[in-house]
Amino acid sequence: MHMSDQREIAAPVADVWAALLSADSLLHCVPGAKDVTGNAEEGFEATVVQKVGPVKATFKGKVELSNLVEGESLTLTGEGKGGAAGFAKGGADVTLAPSETGTLLSYEVDAKVGGKLAQLGSRLIDGFAKKMADQFFTNLQTSLEGPADEGEEVAEEAPKKGLLKRMTGG
Repeated sequence: MHMSDQREIAAPVADVWAALLSADSLLHCVPGAKDVTGNAEEGFEATVVQKVGPVKATFKGKVELSNLVEGESLTLTGEGKGGAAGFAKGGADVTLAPSETGTLLSYEVDAKVGGKLAQLGSRLIDGFAKKMADQFFTNLQTSLEGPADEGEEVAEEAPKKGLLKRMTGG
């Protein structure tokens, strides 16, 4: 399956780049992530729990980064094994560009599944994959921008900092 999309993130390119290379940031952004360790140079290992239709599985996998052009683009390649549920593997080409409001993040994803997951049907798998990608980039956007203001009560509170700002004390 193949999908592509883009996001406008109200944060500088350098902050978005740093978040994509951080295990702590990825832990907060990957839906269902229970553990993410490693670094951009050697790759990341992750444990992710997900339910796809009737199949719930714990996936253990590795993500490697390649084709890094600092502040501009990178390729994420990963594979996760979920025991009897099967496996998922794929890659994403991510590009960053400065925009009027911060950073325009574009991505193209190719993914494959096997085992019980592949038996669920392409419509369910494609919908799930799109939801996972959307949720990852929504979580990334929220971690960098902070939560969106909802109603007057939130507006009266002190502004909340995004994850990266909390991590760096900025």
